Amino acid sequence: MSTSPIKSPLSESDKEITGNALQATLVDLVDLSLIAKQAHWNVVGPNFRSAHLQLDELVATARQYVDEVAERANAIGVSPNGKAKTVVESSGLPDYPDNWNSVEKTVAAIVDILTALVERLRTRIDETDKSDLVTQDLLIEITRALEEAHWMWQAQQA
Repeated sequence: MSTSPIKSPLSESDKEITGNALQATLVDLVDLSLIAKQAHWNVVGPNFRSAHLQLDELVATARQYVDEVAERANAIGVSPNGKAKTVVESSGLPDYPDNWNSVEKTVAAIVDILTALVERLRTRIDETDKSDLVTQDLLIEITRALEEAHWMWQAQQA
């Protein structure tokens, strides 16, 4: 369907800006959930259990916000696309290494990934300042949650 069955409360230009921010966030969050699950399956070494459980918390956070972002896109008349091919082609997150990884290496990789995602989200917060404050509020909420996770992962490096 080329036209939206949902009438947007936004002007076309605001809908485009906001829709792009939501789509990019959706893709990054889907990627984060997959990366964190991959890390969860492959983390090894001292403090394994703690990292293993913390990774599941990160997966849950990402999945929660994936759904909220997709539903917000629908609410403004934008069809969300979280297909694997789309995620592969457009995620802006750093790659996660293959195979088993030590807790130390896993923590470092997750810190880097969360750093990149938070930076990307903060840019989108700025981009939606004029186009849609409701979406901006959602992006602020997601950023708050991921900055808290970022802090907790960084604390393991201290």
